[in-house]
Amino acid sequence: MTESKDYSARPKNPDSNWETYKRLLAYVKPFWVAFLLSVLGNVIYAGASTGMAAAMEYVITALENPTDENRILLTLTIVGVFALRGLGTFLGQYFINYVGRNVINALRQDVFDRLLKLPSYYFDANASGRLVSKLTFNVEQVAAATSNAITIMFREGLTILGLLGFMFYTNWKLTLLFLVVGPLIGAVVTYASRRFRRISQRIQSSMGDITHVASESITGYRVVRVFGGQHYERERFREMNDKNLKQSLKMATTQAVSVPVIQLLVAFAIASLVWTMLSPGIRSGMTTGELVAFITAASTMSKPIRQVTSVHAEIQKGVAASHDVFSTMDEQPEKDEGTYQPDRVEGRIEFDQVSFRYGEELDDVLKNISMTIPPGQSVALVGRSGSGKSTLVSLLPRFYEYSGGDIRLDGHSLPEFSLEALRAQIALVTQNVVLFNDTVAANIAYGVLRECSEEQIREAAAKAHALEFIDRMPDGMQTVIGDNGIMLSGGQRQRLAIARALLKDAPVLILDEATSALDTESERHIQEALETVMQGRTTLVIAHRLSTIEKADRILVMEAGEIVESGAHKELLAKGGAYAQLHQMQFSEQG
Repeated sequence: MTESKDYSARPKNPDSNWETYKRLLAYVKPFWVAFLLSVLGNVIYAGASTGMAAAMEYVITALENPTDENRILLTLTIVGVFALRGLGTFLGQYFINYVGRNVINALRQDVFDRLLKLPSYYFDANASGRLVSKLTFNVEQVAAATSNAITIMFREGLTILGLLGFMFYTNWKLTLLFLVVGPLIGAVVTYASRRFRRISQRIQSSMGDITHVASESITGYRVVRVFGGQHYERERFREMNDKNLKQSLKMATTQAVSVPVIQLLVAFAIASLVWTMLSPGIRSGMTTGELVAFITAASTMSKPIRQVTSVHAEIQKGVAASHDVFSTMDEQPEKDEGTYQPDRVEGRIEFDQVSFRYGEELDDVLKNISMTIPPGQSVALVGRSGSGKSTLVSLLPRFYEYSGGDIRLDGHSLPEFSLEALRAQIALVTQNVVLFNDTVAANIAYGVLRECSEEQIREAAAKAHALEFIDRMPDGMQTVIGDNGIMLSGGQRQRLAIARALLKDAPVLILDEATSALDTESERHIQEALETVMQGRTTLVIAHRLSTIEKADRILVMEAGEIVESGAHKELLAKGGAYAQLHQMQFSEQG
């Protein structure tokens, strides 16, 4: 297993292009041999291209003196120059692409690794489609900037330098005249580069919007069709797509204008050279061969200048994409400073004046929650939607950090645990079941459970009353269930999630509307299984159907982020308070 390298240190100035380049170079460092070979190839290519211009003098000489020696020399020169250009092209292109793809592989892996460590609020604030776009489209933009663009910059840049060196050697006065247009070319390139970078940022943002809209429409295609949302989604996608088109055309326009302008400036420079060569004082006794070689070098330079200036668009796309990718890598991961790593806790949970808010500027959604849950006791949380039930149980695995008070597990404050050790003590079943496009067995024995035997998996599935439909599947436990278990019913998906929690056999169990998607018959079986598995475990149950939590050791009624009632089912009914009202309301609805 290779050692993981951390290239994601935050730059001193995140907006600095140079800082971004340095971070990319850190990824190139492990592949420095291949990078040097690509540089060598580009040097060979540039030298051969310069040699072609210089060889024009010998071409003229051979034409004027067609001896056998000149014929052989000229033939060998032509073959040698093109052979060197071929070798240089291969070395330059292959090895820079090798470096580029490895850089992208490492960069994409680092972004994904960072996403796995980011806190819940980051995913709350960023749509999944946009995050996927970062991993796919934006990282590919970096690939273009670190492979093809660099190849062209090195190869054609070195060619320009080689040709200029030859021109200076031949006639420095004419070369200085040619370079007069240099500042003008530089000004055009600078303006175009800034515009390329600005437009590239907008293109990447619009691509994130496109991915987001498409992901939502594809995932929710049933709702879209039943509620007649095709027209709305079509228009929403068209709006995002047209926005992307508009920015892409701006990019194309800038590139299409800047390249001909630069070409025109180069043409003026070459025309000035031709005009000036008619002056005897400038020509200074240059032979016809030298003049032809000089003009050839100046003319040959137009192609590399055009390619260098046109590739700026790719480079600026890569820079803009790098800023965006590195901004994700610079996000602070979940706090994991705890060192306590018990094998298995007893399950005593204490909430001590706990408060929580989703943002510093927002109001508390949990207010001074205090309670103690002895090991093995089951506690049910009930209340209207938005009362804070799911938020409260989300604090226990530290999906969110509480803003006030303390939560202790077996007397240890939650931050004292390492995140891995804390979450190893907790099994979770939520209303929104998450399944993967894998086999039934792999979905039950997911993550740290993957080493469980098939007998253990079948036992957990049996307790969750899932074997009755698993064994009817074509390949049984090895049946692939599709994206998020699309081949299963809602009740079947929920039973697989319950089987996963049963297999984990954790001392703390969180059931967030775990039986909500089950029919009456399935619910009865699941309730029996849950009553069995809850024995000896500290269990927090969130339930909308009050009939499912009547046997809980304690029921907590929440309103507006506070616990307003606490007690057993019969005790709370006798009080005639909030719980009794909820019970009566639900009983009336069911009646």
